Amino acid sequence: MSALQFVVVTGMSGAGRTTALRALEDLQFFCVDNLPPPLIPRLVELLDGRQLERVALGIDVRTGAFLTGATQALDRLKKRGPTEVLFLEAQDADLIRRFSETRRAHPLAASGDVPGAIERERERLAELRAYADIIIDTSSLSVHELRRQLVDHIARDKGRGRMLTRVVSFGFKYGLPVDADLVFDLRFLPNPHFVPDLRPLTGLDSRVASFVLGSEEGAELLSDLTALLGKLLPRYAREGKSYLTIAVGCTGGQHRSVAMAEALGKALSGVGDIAVEHRDRPTETP
Repeated sequence: MSALQFVVVTGMSGAGRTTALRALEDLQFFCVDNLPPPLIPRLVELLDGRQLERVALGIDVRTGAFLTGATQALDRLKKRGPTEVLFLEAQDADLIRRFSETRRAHPLAASGDVPGAIERERERLAELRAYADIIIDTSSLSVHELRRQLVDHIARDKGRGRMLTRVVSFGFKYGLPVDADLVFDLRFLPNPHFVPDLRPLTGLDSRVASFVLGSEEGAELLSDLTALLGKLLPRYAREGKSYLTIAVGCTGGQHRSVAMAEALGKALSGVGDIAVEHRDRPTETP
């Protein structure tokens, strides 16, 4: 049983846990959802000798009082084989919108108070969130994007086992990415928003990228960040970190941060596995 791989999927209701489990099932994981943590040792015993290689377990707030002691149960699970705990979350506004659109009831909102239920759920899951190996903020992810991210991550683990580094652009006016490990503020760079011809474009456009990165401040920052992160990434990987999120932000998340994220992704491509994402969803320009 020591060769059996476990992935534990937990997190906020409405953040994509069911989608994640379905994606893992498509990857030939044996999936068990809504499992009370005290039953994990018993499940492992039942699966022993079943010729399974990978198992995914879904744990969420619906288990109620059984959440108590969840981390201790996961500690025991990690002693049996490779185990990764994935925590999915999203901004309150996105969770509220999803429950409204799907007309699903929040498991803790018996009286219909979804915002209050989300707050209580965050409190109950705080220990599991702190315990997690990977935290993914699904606020700006579609169902397909979340699935693709999970597939890429599992495939990477099965193959080379290298750390995946995400470079994420964002706008400060929409809040910090909650899963960011490192945050860099680019609001001191020249702003294309104040150039009429560049304002409707995004950092994906070469004209905006040239304006931002061609400035003295932009070129110097790109050089400094490339040198710094080129040293840091191998050290994070050496410490066993499997997932690192670098967030670069400007005011609206459309121009400076997008251009810098794209440039950093290319500059760091030789250091490891790099994925570039734009949280506040700029659209590609002609």
